[in-house]
Amino acid sequence: MDGSFTVRGVVATRPRHVVTEEGLAVTSFRLLAGASRDRSWFTVSALRRLAVNAAGSLEEGDPVLVIGRLVIREWGGEHPGAAAEVEAAAIGHDLARGRSAFTRVRVSPDASPAKGR
Repeated sequence: MDGSFTVRGVVATRPRHVVTEEGLAVTSFRLLAGASRDRSWFTVSALRRLAVNAAGSLEEGDPVLVIGRLVIREWGGEHPGAAAEVEAAAIGHDLARGRSAFTRVRVSPDASPAKGR
């Protein structure tokens, strides 16, 4: 992944998992990163299989590492602002702060391409 961004933090909201009408799995959550005086907030979005696995693995309060593409969304109007979002390519528990158990997910041979995308 060219220009990847890595952030270490805590899952600050319960991960929200949805499947769009087109069958695309999406999981998102807010991430709080940084020391107590220098904190940053990010919205993390995961798609397809990563979304399904993140929804089944992450809970509010989990320490994680996220690798992805940083996107700054800006808006104007009466209340202009900006928000930092990470389009995740990988998410994992921060093993410097706890233990984790890995469960390999097997894809069935009859799974259609639309499932878990």
